[in-house]
Amino acid sequence: MNFKELLLCRQSDRKYEDKAVEKEKLEACLEAARLSPSACNSQPWTFVVAQDEEVVQKMRKATANLGMNGFIRQVPVIVAVVLEKANLTASVGSVIKDKEYPLLDIGIAANNFCMQAAELGLGTCMIGWFDEKKVKELDHMVASKMGFEKSFGVTGQTYPRKLDSIILNTLSEVAQS
Repeated sequence: MNFKELLLCRQSDRKYEDKAVEKEKLEACLEAARLSPSACNSQPWTFVVAQDEEVVQKMRKATANLGMNGFIRQVPVIVAVVLEKANLTASVGSVIKDKEYPLLDIGIAANNFCMQAAELGLGTCMIGWFDEKKVKELDHMVASKMGFEKSFGVTGQTYPRKLDSIILNTLSEVAQS
């Protein structure tokens, strides 16, 4: 598939198969995100992969509320992109230029993740509507339960109904509050 075909096939999927994503495909998407450019190579992101059923259920409740994102109940894997602090050089540049470089950086990383997923036949849908407080509470479960696999620039997914599916949540507000 050439680049234009990849751009044309990538979409926000909202119907998914209840099918696990192969570890190799998940790792390929995480690697694509890790290789993303960022201001001063700060890589101000952490990709959090929720695969443990208990954690996934809680993430579903935190994202499917007020009639929004009901399709999240279909996915066995949820990937969160969490905004981290940028390095000193990028932070200084943000102040001088009055630009939030870390927000641009995580957008690029999330897009690279989604594009790699599309090339592998996986579907994605970025979600910005979620309960930040509930998601933060889940972060405390990470250390005790290991329900999330945390890494810097690496991520996971599941299969969409027409192809292989994945759902990606962009949770940048989590790190900011």
